[in-house]
Amino acid sequence: MKVNLRNQVALALVAAATSIGMAANVCAADLKVLRFGVEASYAPFESKTASGQLQGFDIDVGNAVCAKLNVKCVWVENDFDGLIPALQARKFDAINSDMTITEQRKQAIDFTDPIYTIPNQLIAKKGSGLQPDAASLKGKHVGVLQGTIQETYAKAKWANAGVDVVSYQTQDQVYADLASSRLDAAFQDSEAASKGFLKRPQGAGFDFAGPTVSDQKLLGSGVGYGVRKGDKALLDKLNGALKALKEDGTIDKLAAKYFDVKVVLK
Repeated sequence: MKVNLRNQVALALVAAATSIGMAANVCAADLKVLRFGVEASYAPFESKTASGQLQGFDIDVGNAVCAKLNVKCVWVENDFDGLIPALQARKFDAINSDMTITEQRKQAIDFTDPIYTIPNQLIAKKGSGLQPDAASLKGKHVGVLQGTIQETYAKAKWANAGVDVVSYQTQDQVYADLASSRLDAAFQDSEAASKGFLKRPQGAGFDFAGPTVSDQKLLGSGVGYGVRKGDKALLDKLNGALKALKEDGTIDKLAAKYFDVKVVLK
């Protein structure tokens, strides 16, 4: 009886797993709408026009992916630090918001192949002499976007050495407090800093402070789309579309529109 019961339970589990897998494949095959989660205050990757329209490199690439897959793009806005929980709660299908692939994040979600990579850099007032290290930043207030790799790095490397690492829900809030001198510096990727702040009126009098910062473990090695664990059907579709868009030059062409350096990973 116990053996039979075990067999019945095992068969039931296999049947359930098969059913779930078939349902997932059906959903992927019948994909008509692709919902991307995005935090839209991180130019030039994702931001809004004066009329409230989404714009940026990630938006353009995402729309190209949807066109390649022949599906409708729907953009769901969310705070950056809540993107992974919202994905897991099925509020959207994939994260497309300049999210770097890290080992820590891979424990919670799956990622597509890397699409591009951007260096990370500190910005501060010109002539401040600040450098991206604990000794230079001791006693200073450094702003970071909540939930980012820059926040993780700053808290791991600087916070325990007397640096006040201040987290914000949006990047625009970081820039506002930096411009008003409530922060001494801000830490983000260099293209976001350049296009989203330094080349805008509020960035007058500010510049990059010190060299770029690299750390394979904490800062990752490239940006990809995040999908729910085990959603292989969607992952394969996204990887296929991204590969095709790299091969035909579409992503390189879009990158040249937004960036000063080569960022696309082959």
